[in-house]
Amino acid sequence: MGPLSVTLLVILLIIIALAVYVVSTYNGLVTMRNRFRNAFAQIDVQLRRRYDLIPNLVETAKGYLQHERETLEAVIAARNQAITAERHAAAAPDNRQAVAALAGAETNLAGAMGRFFALAESYPDLKANQTMMQLNEELASTENRIAFARQSFNDAVTDYNTACQLFPASIIASACGFTPATLLEIDGVERAAPKISFTRRESA
Repeated sequence: MGPLSVTLLVILLIIIALAVYVVSTYNGLVTMRNRFRNAFAQIDVQLRRRYDLIPNLVETAKGYLQHERETLEAVIAARNQAITAERHAAAAPDNRQAVAALAGAETNLAGAMGRFFALAESYPDLKANQTMMQLNEELASTENRIAFARQSFNDAVTDYNTACQLFPASIIASACGFTPATLLEIDGVERAAPKISFTRRESA
C-alpha cells in the first residue's frame, strides 16, 4: 500500500470517527431533551390535580370567610393565571419564556395560598371542617408530589444544559438547534405542603 493510499485511509477513518461522534452526540442530546420533556409531563399531572383542588377549598371556606372575599378572589385569580401559564409550558417545556412565566405564576399562586391558609388559622370552625381537612390532606400530598417531580425535571434540565455547553458537543448543539432549557424555580415562597394545623374534633 503506497503512501497516498495510507493517507487516504487515515483521512477516511478520521471522517468516519467524526461522523460517529456527531451522530452519537446528536442522539444523546435528543435523549436528554426528551427526558426533561417527560419529566415536565409528571409536573403537569400534579399541577392540574392541585388546580382542581383549589376551587373546592375556596368553596368550602366561603361559608366561613364571608368578609374575606378579596382573599378568596385573589386565590382564584392566581389559580387561573397559573393554569394558563401551565398550558403554555406543557405545550413547550423547552420554551424558556413559557417555563419562566409558569414559575412566576406559581410564585403568585403560592403567595395567595399562603395568605388564604394564614387567614384560615383564625377560624376554628373552618379548621375543624371535615371537608376542609380532607382537602388540605390531599393538597399537602399533591404538593409533595409536585416538589419531587420538579426536582426530577430540574435535574434533567441541568444534565441537558451541561451537555449542550460542553465543548466540542456545544458546536453540534448550536448547529442542530439545541437551545438551553430553563429550570422551574419558584422564587420567594417555599414550595412545601401547606403549614396549617387542621385538628380533628374528638367524637363524643
